[in-house]
Amino acid sequence: MARPQPQPFQVFRVGGSVRDELLGRANADRDFVVVGATPEMMVASGFTPVGRDFPVFLHPETHEEYALARTERKHGQGYHGFEFFASPEVTLEEDLRRRDLTINAMARRPDGTLVDPFGGERDLNERVLRHVSASFVEDPLRVLRVARFASRLGFDVAPETRKLMRTIVESGELATLAPERVWQEISRGLMEAQPSRMFQVLRECGALVLLLPEFDALFGVRLPARQHPERDAGEHLLLVADRAADRALGLAARYAALAQNVGADVAPALETRTAVTRAEAMSVRLKVPAECRDAARLAARWHRALDRLPSLTSAKVLALLQGTDALRRPERLLTLLDAAVANVCADPVAAKAWPPARLLVAALERVKAVDAGAIARVATGTRAGRGADNVIAKALREARLRALREWKREEAAARPRRKRR
Repeated sequence: MARPQPQPFQVFRVGGSVRDELLGRANADRDFVVVGATPEMMVASGFTPVGRDFPVFLHPETHEEYALARTERKHGQGYHGFEFFASPEVTLEEDLRRRDLTINAMARRPDGTLVDPFGGERDLNERVLRHVSASFVEDPLRVLRVARFASRLGFDVAPETRKLMRTIVESGELATLAPERVWQEISRGLMEAQPSRMFQVLRECGALVLLLPEFDALFGVRLPARQHPERDAGEHLLLVADRAADRALGLAARYAALAQNVGADVAPALETRTAVTRAEAMSVRLKVPAECRDAARLAARWHRALDRLPSLTSAKVLALLQGTDALRRPERLLTLLDAAVANVCADPVAAKAWPPARLLVAALERVKAVDAGAIARVATGTRAGRGADNVIAKALREARLRALREWKREEAAARPRRKRR
């Protein structure tokens, strides 16, 4: 229990928990602002200081964060270029004014009364994302944050806020954002209910071409009408993002589902190589986690082969399984299939029964059934020394190919034959 406070100060719950409470959404994270206190007063009350850039304290029992009310002033470029001023004289309204959006600039008093000086509740009801003040333009990260909130809530961006976002883009300050911070916002947006909204908002303000040029290049690229009724590669990308969200895929699969499309604007003969090169460049630039980077590279490399899986040779199927390291890491193959299904199947029922997924999983089981140990023992007996490893590898490959050929024959025999007219 916190020790008695040496002087009275006011505590308000602020930010996301207030917003989500009004929306009827669950939010386990609660943040608090303390008005009228000094760091010494907080420590004397049993709070633990943890803030490095500005005074933040952990409650002695709940360990929730309590920040002193503060204002800020821009003194440099980028989202780090701010000076913070915390003092007992800073009011709650002054603290709320520095926040990005009106829906994030509300507070609750201890008695439950809503404090809403900038119309956040009204904008929630009207489903609008609106900036709090003109200082919005001082933080380039807010372009990404607004786009992410659009993907989470499905809200529209107020025209005047869109204008300020374009002002930020035209200022060149997006270039000051650390790649890790860009990826953090993009990855969080990908995991929201409607990721397509994030990309739409970024494109509308001119940020997409700067942050994700591989995605921006797809808009306006025509696709075959027979395969894609939407006809536009960029619109297809947006559909894939939302399909992956609808199926509650993991982050790696969602990222890979998009990355596999980044070669759609070149000739078919160059598409796979181009997609692999661009997906790798995008992952390196954004410094994405290894799991996401690997999933994107594999999806770019193999998603066209998956489309043609029933007609692939046994050698090509084996190359796909080995190229994804599916024998040792089957979860990578499952991620690849999840990404591919999001790319081709709009209907959830069809997605569950997508033939290439079933076939590839069955092929993997056949390859895994080959007794590698027995083959190694026989091969080692025929040749000893430095050449034994090559003999084993060759024998194992031949055995796996035989298993796949037998599997393909069984699959072909099981298919219903077309009746002759």
